[in-house]
Amino acid sequence: MHRREFLRLGALAAAGAATRPLFPAVHDDITIKDVRVVQMRPKRPTPSYEPAPGSWSTNSVEVANPVSIYPKYKPTRSLFRPAGPRVGDFWVEIETSQGIKGYGSGGPGGAVIVEDHLKGLLLGENPLDVERLWDILWRATMSYGRKGVTVNAISAVDIALWDIAGKVYDLPVWRLIGGRIHPRIPCYCTGNDIEQHVEYGYKRLKLALPHGPVDGKAGMRKNVELVKRARAALGPDGDIMIDCWMALTERYTLELAEAFSPYGVYWIEEALPPDDFEGFGRLREAIKSTRIVTGEHLYTRYDFRQLLRVNGAEIWQPDIKWCGGMSELIKISHMAAAHDIPVIPHSGGGRDAVHFIYATQNAPWAEMFMPPPGGPDVVYERYAEDNNLTRGPEGIYTRPSDGPGFGWDLEPVS
Repeated sequence: MHRREFLRLGALAAAGAATRPLFPAVHDDITIKDVRVVQMRPKRPTPSYEPAPGSWSTNSVEVANPVSIYPKYKPTRSLFRPAGPRVGDFWVEIETSQGIKGYGSGGPGGAVIVEDHLKGLLLGENPLDVERLWDILWRATMSYGRKGVTVNAISAVDIALWDIAGKVYDLPVWRLIGGRIHPRIPCYCTGNDIEQHVEYGYKRLKLALPHGPVDGKAGMRKNVELVKRARAALGPDGDIMIDCWMALTERYTLELAEAFSPYGVYWIEEALPPDDFEGFGRLREAIKSTRIVTGEHLYTRYDFRQLLRVNGAEIWQPDIKWCGGMSELIKISHMAAAHDIPVIPHSGGGRDAVHFIYATQNAPWAEMFMPPPGGPDVVYERYAEDNNLTRGPEGIYTRPSDGPGFGWDLEPVS
């Protein structure tokens, strides 16, 4: 072959590669046929059981919260948290003209927004135009949304659209968003059933802070005792994180960091109300003994831009079901990556967010929750199977499903 012909063919090949679609078929003929709020249940339910007395998951243990200043609501979060299909967490089912169904979950209160507003914007649209549809929903709700229940609703829809995309192309979502970065994902376990979690194999624990400013010095001593207990169970090399769930003040957080300093706490999470960006910036500047992290209750890239401006967190923790879905979580992670900030999503071991972590370089860990102690063996066996758990040098690991979409182990209640 002559050199000129070789170069011509090379140029044609390069041009073809530049214009070739990412996926083999365009599917311009697929449309959204219906959008429904549904209830979901496990495909393989586990036996119900009475948790061991005093276990953290029974809500019988006090946890610091922003309403702790009022005695009526101090004992447990369940006394004031939303519940029920209209105000609690919810699921969306989006059905296409080809009969493909995608599922996504959103945070509290979003169901009515989906049913009464977003559904009308989605019907007849191509579900594979995920970015375009996100932008339409964002702009259409801008006058009353931008945060809270509205973004919770958009999150559920976006996750369901990504689920459809995976099923259309017969690929797991992690393949669609960039492919595998991690061979498997190290996990940490959240909850105060410390001995159970360590015995199971976790080497990173996140504890729910029991007491806040209203509990004074006695509460501070109890907080320290909890951390001492965790350090004794983990040994010197395990990581301990503290979830403060918006319950503290700047002064109390400074005192807490000092009290915890002998025990090597890895981070203090969400110490202040989410919108107190300046407060987080001051804490980050003042506290050197541990990391200040937040983001669970921040919405979209715009909240995280505010956090970035004040240098308010060493690690960002968006929740895929609240921050705007997979599409927005990717944008947030790109912003973080440009500033060498790790992204460790809240509830990152969920079967949606774990696809994001698997495909994202600056997302190193996944958060897991264990069934409470006291159950039959099948409960914990199913927990390991459903979450693809394995063991290794860093304790417990997870990975996403290889099936189409998110590979939900749930199904709608008929």
